[in-house]
Amino acid sequence: MITCYLKYIIDPYKTKEFEHYAKLWIPLVNRLGGNHHGYFLPHEGANNIAYALFSFPSLAAYEQYRCEMDIDEECQAAYAYAMETRCIVSYERSFMRPVLE
Repeated sequence: MITCYLKYIIDPYKTKEFEHYAKLWIPLVNRLGGNHHGYFLPHEGANNIAYALFSFPSLAAYEQYRCEMDIDEECQAAYAYAMETRCIVSYERSFMRPVLE
């Protein structure tokens, strides 16, 4: 299993827009074979940092998701929403492997 870790720099004046964007992606990732662990929005501390975590059985499964995502109309609409609202300033993506029992 691999887990994708996303760190977002968001516009702190558009947190509601970013939350809407997040709620669009959770079911999309799940529908396309992943397991979304949620988005984490600012509460205390920095007001412009948000995180997301989701897992796939393998890197190959994640790569398949990326291919499907590129042609999926709902995914493209979610991207368009982020571009229209400009709620995301930038993001970093890393992959990790969980250590479980």
